[in-house]
Amino acid sequence: MATLILVRHGRSTANTAGVLAGWTPGVFLDERGAAQAAALPDRLADVPIAAAVSSPLERCLQTMQPLLDARPGLELQTDERIGECHYGDWSGRKLAELADEPLMEVVQQHPSAAAFPGGESMRAMQARAVDAVREWNARIDAAHGEDAAYVMCSHGDIIKSLVADALGMHLDLFQRVHVEPCSVTAIRYTRTRPFLLRLGDTGDFGSLAPRGNGGGNDGGGTAVVGGGAGAP
Repeated sequence: MATLILVRHGRSTANTAGVLAGWTPGVFLDERGAAQAAALPDRLADVPIAAAVSSPLERCLQTMQPLLDARPGLELQTDERIGECHYGDWSGRKLAELADEPLMEVVQQHPSAAAFPGGESMRAMQARAVDAVREWNARIDAAHGEDAAYVMCSHGDIIKSLVADALGMHLDLFQRVHVEPCSVTAIRYTRTRPFLLRLGDTGDFGSLAPRGNGGGNDGGGTAVVGGGAGAP
């Protein structure tokens, strides 16, 4: 079956502000995020891309635009099922403030039981994203053949949940996965099993350097809900 190239959107204004954006409108790429998106066409230059799919949120559409400009024949289709998790009442709030919410421990340790007030559960988020990928795999196979590759631009928690599904991991383990802004994750689907080919590849190893704050995904044991801002 098809090879799925997952791209997390470039760094956004919400990432740098430490805000959980969710579906809040008007969240765009910051200057670094725009530069990350501009570099994407060269990073994928050697990959024949049969189709492009995106979350309908602005930061994903912006991330895909340079790739579309570089490949005039490539049309973008949007799919709400790969849009960000519906964080409900948590949307637009500071991550530092949310860290004190009792629900955050559940999100971190037992996400399959986490449901956001006024929003959706993390199980529902994963289910819709997996359903979308399965459907797109079938469509790409039918239209372009089983060796085709296609790009899907989405969000940190969505991509992490898709990786967990591909690896046969329980959703409760998905917080162990980390994908940086504008990173590329590739999954090749076959009739019997998926193969994870790339995970959070940015071509930049600066994010591996110790940051000295002991928080987030740097060793403090807490995953950044929504995905984090990436390397400084």
